[in-house]
Amino acid sequence: MADSRGVSVVWFRRDLRLSDQPTLLAAADAGPRALALFVLDPRLLDPSGPARRTFLYGCLRGLDAALGGKLLVVRGDPADVVPRIATAVGAATVHIAADFGPYGRERDEAVEKALTGDGRELVRTGSPYAVAPGRVTKGDGDPFKIFTPFRRAWADHGWRAPAGTGPGTVEWIDPVETDGGPRAVRIPADEKVGVELPEPGEKAALRRWREFLDDAVDDYADARDRPDKPGTSRMSVYLKYGCIHPRTILADLAGERSASADTYRTEIAWREFHADVLYQRPDSARKNYDRSFDALPVASGRSARENFAAWKEGRTGFPIIDAGMWQLREQAWMHNRVRMIVASFLVKDLHLPWWWGARHFMHLLVDGDLASNQHGWQWTAGSGTDASPYFRVFNPITQGERFDPGGDYVRRFVPELADVPGKQVHQPWKLQEGIPDGYPEPIVDHKVEREEALVRYERVKAARR
Repeated sequence: MADSRGVSVVWFRRDLRLSDQPTLLAAADAGPRALALFVLDPRLLDPSGPARRTFLYGCLRGLDAALGGKLLVVRGDPADVVPRIATAVGAATVHIAADFGPYGRERDEAVEKALTGDGRELVRTGSPYAVAPGRVTKGDGDPFKIFTPFRRAWADHGWRAPAGTGPGTVEWIDPVETDGGPRAVRIPADEKVGVELPEPGEKAALRRWREFLDDAVDDYADARDRPDKPGTSRMSVYLKYGCIHPRTILADLAGERSASADTYRTEIAWREFHADVLYQRPDSARKNYDRSFDALPVASGRSARENFAAWKEGRTGFPIIDAGMWQLREQAWMHNRVRMIVASFLVKDLHLPWWWGARHFMHLLVDGDLASNQHGWQWTAGSGTDASPYFRVFNPITQGERFDPGGDYVRRFVPELADVPGKQVHQPWKLQEGIPDGYPEPIVDHKVEREEALVRYERVKAARR
């Protein structure tokens, strides 16, 4: 084995970049040489869906190129393979950015236990967030349950400046220098996803962020709710994989004094709030945060399954709903305003469990993030922290007319309605010539189902008494 004095391992996970990367500084302090590692973990890959896996593989290829081809990729259980790799290179320390998700914490504790038993150390430096979950608390030390006071405390807490790191922060060991350990594997080939995916990797993330800052940030406060316009930053997938750190984004926004910059900072705060909530209540990834919603009656049986299938396939007969579900299938992404509209429809018009929709989103979304997805769904369902009141039921017709006033978004994604002009596209059943061929009648009466949703909500109110 080559000289291993001052050797460490940098284990990349949700931080697939080299700039603004505090783990590299910690590794440099441990010694001049480090092995770059990524573990293909079946427990994360298998449920991810092909779009997210394909984007990940592209990010890994970009990281490997930035490292001069020195990224070691292995497959297996991290609790098994990471300690073996540390042994193979004689590393005393393994450096990571802390993970605060339910599985990530469990995995890291297992890895730490195995390393400690072998006389080695797992070193956590930084996290995927500007402020790590658990850091922002009320005066009595309790976590926040409401977003607005969290945002104020989060902003008051502040965050570090971006770390000045790059490919040369440490000297990267060639993986061929490892003496034994798990077998290196190739970065998997892209899967046949059949969707429009964004360009992966750190370079693409930084380029996209710069384009947004130069061209669209000033209009963000007004344009972000319009799915018919390119008013969003599309940075969520890059934040998901750590191709860019929120600290970098916030540093760039610090010089912007506008309502739009404040709105964008608030969106970053929402992401960090949801991560904090999941950290405090890991059970909320699968269950109602507000357990009184366990009493809410949900639809079941054949009709429930048929309605769920119609929702997934974009054939509900409500154009804004169907456009959103087709966008999800074609782009592995959905505009955030439309995410709320389709979620409200599933939960309050179809009376189906929010976790059915959340699971479907997580399978298809390229930017699927457990904390943001699950708690975004619970916000709409009314069962989460700072939730939208359950009696707030989005009307899919008026929502479409308000946020897609010219109908361009619907025509873009629903081919049967491509020739329906203007806002008529939102109520095709009112067309003089009738509903266009191939487009379905509405599967429910929204007015009736809204009243039914309120009746069902009475059970939740009773459970709170």
